[in-house]
Amino acid sequence: MHPTWQQSPQDAERLAELLAESQRIQGLSLGRDAWRRLKRTRTAMASLGFLVLVGVLAVLTPLLPIASPREVHTERRFAPPELSPFWAERIPLVDDEGRVDEAAVTAAFGELNLLDRALVRLRVALFGEHCVASVCGTDELGRDVLARIFWGGRVSLLVGVVAALVSLVIGVSYGAVSGYLGGLVDDAMMRLVDVLYAIPFIFVVIYLITVLSALEASLNKSFDRITLFFFVVGAIYWLTMARVVRGQIISLKNEQFAEAARTIGAGRARIIFRHLVPNLLSVVIVYLTLTIPRVMLFEAFLSFLGLGVEPPDVSWGLLANQGLRVITPVRIYWWLVVFPAIALGATLFALNFLGDGLRDALDPRLKHR
Repeated sequence: MHPTWQQSPQDAERLAELLAESQRIQGLSLGRDAWRRLKRTRTAMASLGFLVLVGVLAVLTPLLPIASPREVHTERRFAPPELSPFWAERIPLVDDEGRVDEAAVTAAFGELNLLDRALVRLRVALFGEHCVASVCGTDELGRDVLARIFWGGRVSLLVGVVAALVSLVIGVSYGAVSGYLGGLVDDAMMRLVDVLYAIPFIFVVIYLITVLSALEASLNKSFDRITLFFFVVGAIYWLTMARVVRGQIISLKNEQFAEAARTIGAGRARIIFRHLVPNLLSVVIVYLTLTIPRVMLFEAFLSFLGLGVEPPDVSWGLLANQGLRVITPVRIYWWLVVFPAIALGATLFALNFLGDGLRDALDPRLKHR
């Protein structure tokens, strides 16, 4: 018989040290590991902070003490930026009894939802009728450029986010189904994508706007063009997403986890959207961050041509268009172009830098670099 092994005090102490060290070591999920690597990229984190700030300011625009983007003051046409007096402007929002005048709010800011009206009431409670001076100057109708930049940012950002999400839903679903089914179904679905790729996007938008204008004239009814614009642009930008997702699905559908799901009787829809699509989130998120600036730039281009957002609504692209129209060889009103261009350009740069940082953080091949 072998002698019974007895643990020495040194072995017990070493074992306790190993157990304590193992408890201190914690595993990292893919998300936490990607976040840790993203934090090392200064440009990406600075871009993320800037985008968060822009998003918060866009949501809280009705709360900010800025002038009305719609009020016309012809006596102040093309007024240059001024800093003094900084707090002398007033905007009539209160009636004779000291309550918020809803008609005045609608005239100053347009139709608002319940949240925006609550923010306007809070603004009146905090700042009264005071607002900051025209630190960015005024336009050809005497409207405050700073206020129009803030309110236009809401439309531009909303167009980018909503249209990108629409393209995400359509593109991911279409590409995942095409790649998983394969065969004749895949060929037919991808040939449709090729045909749609051959159609210039600008012609599609012009055609839809023309049809909408004809419907408005025939039915004597006005449609919400901004909402329609969101979904039209999103429905156009899903083609590349579909191709990217299709290729990833083809490479994953024969992996062991997919075979295991089929073995236990999971249906096609469950395998596609429950098991395969979640494994593509890194690719989808990166492409989404790169799609948003493309959509925003496309909206600015259409608004610049007069095919996008229409007055009295405002966007950054519409502001740039209005600024260029009043620039002449005799007089250049630089503030009408510079400030909207800075807002749009800084946001697009931040989105692209964040997309590059996410691509590097989510790429497992760059994990140890």
